[in-house]
Amino acid sequence: MRKKEKIFPSLHKKKRKKRKEVWMFKTATKAFFGLTCGSFAYLTYNAYAFDKDDERRKLPKESWSNLERPLRLRSEMFSQVLEFEKRERASRHLKRGKRRRKSGDDREEEEDKDKEEECEFDLLVVGGGATGAGVALDAQTRGLRTIVVEREDFGSGTSSKSTKLAHGGVRYLEKAVFNLDIGQLKLVFEALRERKVLLQNAPHLSQVLMIATPCYEWYEVPYYWVGMKAYDVVAGTSQLTFSSFMSKTRTIQEFPTIAKRKLQIDDEDLLNKIKKRDAVDEILSTEEPTLGKSLKGSILYSDGQFDDARLNVALAVTAAHAGAIVLNHTSVISLIKDDDSQSKKVIGAVIRDEETGKTYKVHAKCVVNCAGPFADEVRAMDDPDIETDKNKKMVSPSLGAHVVLPKYYVPEKFGMIIPKTKDGRVVFLLPWLDHAVAGTTDIALKPGEKTPQNPKATGDEVDYILETIAPYLALRPHRAEVLSVWSGARPLAKDPTKTNSSDLSRDHVIVKETPSDVIVVAGGKWTTYRLMAEETVDLVLETLIESSPSFAKNQLKNIKPCRTSNMGVVGAHGHKDSLSAAVAQSGGEGFGGSNPDPDVSRHLAKSYGDRAMAVASLASFAKLEKRLHPNVPVIEAEVVYAARAEFCRSASDFLARRSRMAFLDIKASEMALERVIELLGRELKWGWRKRREERKKTKEFLKSFRAT
Repeated sequence: MRKKEKIFPSLHKKKRKKRKEVWMFKTATKAFFGLTCGSFAYLTYNAYAFDKDDERRKLPKESWSNLERPLRLRSEMFSQVLEFEKRERASRHLKRGKRRRKSGDDREEEEDKDKEEECEFDLLVVGGGATGAGVALDAQTRGLRTIVVEREDFGSGTSSKSTKLAHGGVRYLEKAVFNLDIGQLKLVFEALRERKVLLQNAPHLSQVLMIATPCYEWYEVPYYWVGMKAYDVVAGTSQLTFSSFMSKTRTIQEFPTIAKRKLQIDDEDLLNKIKKRDAVDEILSTEEPTLGKSLKGSILYSDGQFDDARLNVALAVTAAHAGAIVLNHTSVISLIKDDDSQSKKVIGAVIRDEETGKTYKVHAKCVVNCAGPFADEVRAMDDPDIETDKNKKMVSPSLGAHVVLPKYYVPEKFGMIIPKTKDGRVVFLLPWLDHAVAGTTDIALKPGEKTPQNPKATGDEVDYILETIAPYLALRPHRAEVLSVWSGARPLAKDPTKTNSSDLSRDHVIVKETPSDVIVVAGGKWTTYRLMAEETVDLVLETLIESSPSFAKNQLKNIKPCRTSNMGVVGAHGHKDSLSAAVAQSGGEGFGGSNPDPDVSRHLAKSYGDRAMAVASLASFAKLEKRLHPNVPVIEAEVVYAARAEFCRSASDFLARRSRMAFLDIKASEMALERVIELLGRELKWGWRKRREERKKTKEFLKSFRAT
């Protein structure tokens, strides 16, 4: 120690402490300044990247951009299938004759191969959900002759029963961080990138939605804030808006129905007492303050929202406009194997038109199984052991339910995420088509239990959802307010080539089975449907190059690269903010002119995009402007348009997947059923027997939107 420090030790101790404090302050200031500059640079780069990306991603004109372009009739598509079948039969006879003569002329053999190519499709897609329709669109626009068949209707399974979010998965990101799971992080990264593509390619069917994470503990504020900032970072240039903290006051202003205090009650008698009262805030103000924790604020972030079933239909219609054969209500009853070789390769399928009962043989160079939760049923047609051997199964479905409530439960532009439920799940409460949707549950099917085509939600699932969201709301939801309930099968997939049978994934799995060469696509989520389709078609091309020398020699040079990352679906190209006003102007006296009905014009613009003008003109010309039910802004003209331009073949097709009425209000759907059957029957030329059968079948179908 120096001499001065020995004389004045306390003074020098204070000076050292002061120097240390100054150093810490300077270091903190530099760090803060560095973080601020870095954040500013990051925001500036992202803003620049957004502008460049948006400029690059302007939707190019396609053949289906033309509003006057008619859709091929279903009968015309079956005629083409029949023509290909006749050519295939003639080609087989010709081939047998050549063998008998044992011709050695190479030129004749090449001509025979060319004729054989003219009588078969390049690709047969089994399943018309999000993935199947996406594969068909991708393959057809690359130059492959494609046919897609769907047993029921497009999106009739899982693809119409999602949570309606195009999202990366906040929960998956949390698992990726805490479990150091690279696979989960990859899933989030891919989904966030594809989220922006979906919003770009279908602007009329999608939108950006702000979602609030309410915080009732102080530690939740930094915890969720850091989590959402990580979500922003992973999104990178695919980001929609930046997450932020909302104060308690602003949270209540933006979300008036949010609870100022979160109920945390263990006493069942007290809980039952509160259940019988509607004004929860009034109870909390008169009872002990320990009844709940006060709202501290919320973390706000953005995700995409879309109309899943209508996007699925739009993909199928777009594929048809691109030249694909698109057939709903057409089932695969058996697979066709190559008789000329010992490879047991699948070269097509026998399909049946469920409306007429007629069967057709479809030959294809490659077959893709996109049957979703029913993929193992299609696989069992090739290998019957799959039905009994659980180790060979590829899909393990679980059921998830949603409930629909009146729109006053959520504001128009804000949703809510409940990040942790009592069983460790995530539950959303979101605005959707002027209603509120809440969900979901997760119930695994029992071993050996078949996946139902139209699963029904149970009363326990409805109660679970209502009880989960109730503590976060200022008013308690009741069973009597539930307008509709639906349950869908969520396929969890495992790679059959892996030995670990318990390795189920939320990510998608794409495998080529041997020796059939059938490509199976399973798992995944709606948000990444386009990426799944792209990877599938890439594998299809690899398979065709390996297995078909004539394809590699003659057709490969004409195959184009994938371009679905910047390809608008039907209705997207003429979509603009002023479209609903133009629709109202074209609606005549029914919902425009001197008798405006803005809900109808907005609904048409959001559901059909630039095709809304055609629906409005049809409504005005044919005097079909009336609503099918006063509670839902769906008009009669939509039934006729769906039959003509959207492959609508039944009343359930329209009520569930063209108009979404069954998902929004089951009572309104039941009351509108007779008028829907009348309009469809007239358009599709149904007799009285068919109408009676349709009425009975649709009433049974609508029961699946009520809890058991």
